Amino acid sequence: MKYYIHCLRNYANFSGRARRSEYWFFILFHFIFMMAMLLVFNFFDGFSGVEDGTSEFTTLPAILYFIYFAAVFIPSLAVTARRLHDMGKSGTWFFIYFVPFVGGIWLLVLLFTDSQPGMNKWGYNPKEEGIDEISQIGNYLTP
Repeated sequence: MKYYIHCLRNYANFSGRARRSEYWFFILFHFIFMMAMLLVFNFFDGFSGVEDGTSEFTTLPAILYFIYFAAVFIPSLAVTARRLHDMGKSGTWFFIYFVPFVGGIWLLVLLFTDSQPGMNKWGYNPKEEGIDEISQIGNYLTP
């Protein structure tokens, strides 16, 4: 849940790098929230008593889905761009998704790829942050 909140706080931060765990936990909680909204709305729609689908519960889910998607759209693009930066790719590689048949698969492979070690032009590897400070502390302790 901390990665989901972290991504929402970095609402429009398209710079820097995002680890695989940050990206995939954001996607996981996004999926969980979507399924929970779907279940709750279907539960209440079943009790409306209207068979033709014209109850007030049919427009309410559409409005709430739109509000949720509008609120999460920019953070999801930002975390995807930061994830691509983590592999040394530009955020514009996201547009490979729109290539028919293979684009979505290629983007999925990229999102599962491990981080580029060390520093790249988007910053330090988030996995390796703090390693230098720890090794320096060890150097101070040895005579």
